[in-house]
Amino acid sequence: MKKIKKRRSTKAMKIWRGIMVIIGAFIAAYGLETVLIPNNVSDGGVTGLSIVGSELFNLPLGVLIAVINLPFIWLGYKQIGKSFAFNSILGIASLAIGTILMHHTPAIIEGDTLLITVVGGIILGFGMGLALRNGGALDGIDMLAVLLSRKLPFGTSDLILFLNIFVFIFVSTVFGLQGAILSAIAYFIASKVIHIVEEGLSGSKTFQIITTQPEEMVETIRDRLGRSATYKEAYGGFSHERFKEITCVINRLEETKLKEIINEIDEGAFVTVYDVAEVKGGNFRKNDIH
Repeated sequence: MKKIKKRRSTKAMKIWRGIMVIIGAFIAAYGLETVLIPNNVSDGGVTGLSIVGSELFNLPLGVLIAVINLPFIWLGYKQIGKSFAFNSILGIASLAIGTILMHHTPAIIEGDTLLITVVGGIILGFGMGLALRNGGALDGIDMLAVLLSRKLPFGTSDLILFLNIFVFIFVSTVFGLQGAILSAIAYFIASKVIHIVEEGLSGSKTFQIITTQPEEMVETIRDRLGRSATYKEAYGGFSHERFKEITCVINRLEETKLKEIINEIDEGAFVTVYDVAEVKGGNFRKNDIH
């Protein structure tokens, strides 16, 4: 009985994620067709290439998005998995259909270049981020960058930037230098919004603290922040002294308060801070402090 319920729950989650990918794709299509494209501003990646191809050869944008992304979907299937490839097909097909359906929708902003890039980038990034958060991609250039990063001594983000430089050079042949610059700005804004949508505004951070007063530090963190912490043995590479290293995971809103606690108890504490994409399981919950 439990297995049947679990299967139903898994199936419902897959359907829900598929719906969210479709919604994300239509939001991205709306940003393209009502803000960016009517004002001669493009996107990066495969979508940017498709926009330029559509302008040059007078072909439907949706058709080009679907066709150019095909090899990248195959790449995603081979490198990442079947479910990712399926959701990406769903997302890219929805993006293609969305651009066709919204092609004659009037522009919601005209003339103001700053507003166009900001609003267009936010709408586009929100749609793409929603799709990525639910296991699908709307643009194949990210998959290519992941594959190349395994073959070349560069990170994925560096390769995405490098590949998009050529995309924006290509964009400049149709939309001019100003259009290419505005496209790059819109793409940058969209990438930041994607990051926020994927990880959430609250986010988490890990603090690793080496202090001469570990017990007092942990007790104060527990009393004033409602957070627990863990100890780990650490040894000084130069002094060979033995320390207790404290590890504490908090949300971003608590960062300033934790820094105040550290500074108050031990100004000379050695502190490293890391961004955390996701926290699951264990006992990561905030206790009441009042």
